[in-house]
Amino acid sequence: MKTDIENRADVYNLVSTFYGRIRADVYLGPIFNKHILDWPAHFEHLTDFWEGNLFMKRIFTGHPLHVHKRVDREEGYVINEHHFGIWLHHWVQTIDALYEGEKAEMAKFRARKIGTFFLVHLFEARPKDY
Repeated sequence: MKTDIENRADVYNLVSTFYGRIRADVYLGPIFNKHILDWPAHFEHLTDFWEGNLFMKRIFTGHPLHVHKRVDREEGYVINEHHFGIWLHHWVQTIDALYEGEKAEMAKFRARKIGTFFLVHLFEARPKDY
């Protein structure tokens, strides 16, 4: 029987398992592997993000939207809803494989909101000729 996401160790397990899937994805892997040079540090950083998000803790520092805008620019403004759809699919599939419960559902819901927010803001940040 699966349990819910209960603590930092569970969040770390979710994040590291999820990014294992992302790194292996033929569509997303090349982008992520190009821009993330220190995966262990990225796991810790994103564990901070999701632990803070799910357990209402103020531990995350950083500007993820700025980072995503930079990556989009460096990739030639090609990141689109398909990328975010694949990302969300892997997130939901990873959660469903590992956990069930209120926090697991919250993590899926918040990822949908975050993905939509980022996608809209990426498009708004693009030069007018794109």
